[in-house]
Amino acid sequence: MNFELMASMMCANYGNLEHEVAELEAGGIDSFHIDIMDGRYVPNYAMSLNDMRYIASVAKRPLDVHLMVEHPNNTIDIFIHALRKGDVIYIHPEAEYHPSTTLQKIINAGLTPGIAINPGTSVETVMEMLRIVKKVLVMTVNPGNAGQMFMPYVGKKITKLLALKDEMHFGLYWDGACSADKILEFAPKGVDGFVLGSSLLFGKNKIYSEILSGIRGLRF
Repeated sequence: MNFELMASMMCANYGNLEHEVAELEAGGIDSFHIDIMDGRYVPNYAMSLNDMRYIASVAKRPLDVHLMVEHPNNTIDIFIHALRKGDVIYIHPEAEYHPSTTLQKIINAGLTPGIAINPGTSVETVMEMLRIVKKVLVMTVNPGNAGQMFMPYVGKKITKLLALKDEMHFGLYWDGACSADKILEFAPKGVDGFVLGSSLLFGKNKIYSEILSGIRGLRF
């Protein structure tokens, strides 16, 4: 079964970030998930613009940039100019007055547009944006911190989105509290990829190739 695996780089070892990137790529990671937080839209600070630039400079795989910031339209050009064609930028629709304007800037730059949907955000409120984005990132925890518990009611939202994704031509991705049992349940239903953090990938005292091959070898 084919599904994408993205490494949540806010959980990586910053003592040797170049080594982390190289080992993840050697292990078969599909992309690098970059969480940018401004301390306002979410009550935390995570990765910086310079972290993102550095990973972009050493990584061969795409970047998957998740902007948890207020009014991303005000700063989107900074991120666009630091990325490469085909990289992904997700915005939160609630964080912008006119999110479609920001998404159009991402499209015009040759990047892949996406939206991130919080646990408390309904599918109905983002329906029109589903027609223009290429990727939808479903938050299964409230954004802002790693290591949170999965919110079971988000499963019903994923079911709604799975019924729409072929018609509207977007990929559906899971972010938050991603354990093996969630991949076993939702990959066969049609979820296209999973962001891996402290639940499955980081801090396990195993080499990344072993962990990633184990995930891809799950018995469905």
